[in-house]
Amino acid sequence: MTIHPTPTVVVVDDSPSVRILFERGTENLDVNLMIFESARSSWEYLEGNKPELLFLNIKMPGKDGLTFLKELRELPLHKDTSVVIISSKDYAQDRTIANELGAQDFITKPMPIKAITDVVLKYIGN
Repeated sequence: MTIHPTPTVVVVDDSPSVRILFERGTENLDVNLMIFESARSSWEYLEGNKPELLFLNIKMPGKDGLTFLKELRELPLHKDTSVVIISSKDYAQDRTIANELGAQDFITKPMPIKAITDVVLKYIGN
């Protein structure tokens, strides 16, 4: 019998309401949800850990999600980490940059809880 570890989903978003949506959207899934409110607060964890799925908000104080993703991609551990960009603005330029940085998906806020659940299941299965 093979025991599979619980997949980890990391969310980096400065919005308290979005963080609550992710808690609700994953509460019935067998995932380890880790939430950080900034790129800076998540860096130490992400330097040494590779989640199965990483959600990054674009607009955050300090460092934006696309700049953060570019820096993460420079770490060997995160060359192929599954990333979904979340943004309140649906700009073609942001989508292009996210795609160039290897993001698997781009979802716009506000997003229903079901959309969060669906995206998590799409990328980690469960």
